[in-house]
Amino acid sequence: MDIVAWIVQLVLGAIGGWGTGQAVKNVSLGTVGNVIAGAIGGVVLTWISAYIPGLAGVVSDGVAGSTTTELIGQGVVSLVGGGALTAIVGAVRGSMAKS
Repeated sequence: MDIVAWIVQLVLGAIGGWGTGQAVKNVSLGTVGNVIAGAIGGVVLTWISAYIPGLAGVVSDGVAGSTTTELIGQGVVSLVGGGALTAIVGAVRGSMAKS
């Protein structure tokens, strides 16, 4: 995978996770937890979305290098993926703490 694509996915996923933790306090995992969950979510969702037929041209897997359009698509998907995984993990953690 292209190193630039990895950096985009990790950084924007981490920002998405951090932003979700700041916006929704009851799912926050702490700053470090939000950033780690966000980075993982950004990479995973971008990887999955590269194989969805409608998104295949916008978000590639970055093997042969990425165009600017693909990097922007990866960035958007990484932000969403980072925020989503942080929210899911935070909600599960919160529900397990209550029981």
